[in-house]
Amino acid sequence: MSVYAVVFLTLVAVWCFAGRFFAIRSVVAKALSRWRHILLPLVLIAIGLLILIEGGAFGV
Repeated sequence: MSVYAVVFLTLVAVWCFAGRFFAIRSVVAKALSRWRHILLPLVLIAIGLLILIEGGAFGV
């Protein structure tokens, strides 16, 4: 069980460092600051729909 926790925390750290790496780039930072109010809801809705569809909530 501890191996899973270590792998999980390591990969979370990788995601955090990758996010920071891309966010401090001026081109990406400008695009994020301009479009974040549209991108974040779209991403969250897409993730929610994916979870519902993969979980069989619609009986499809």
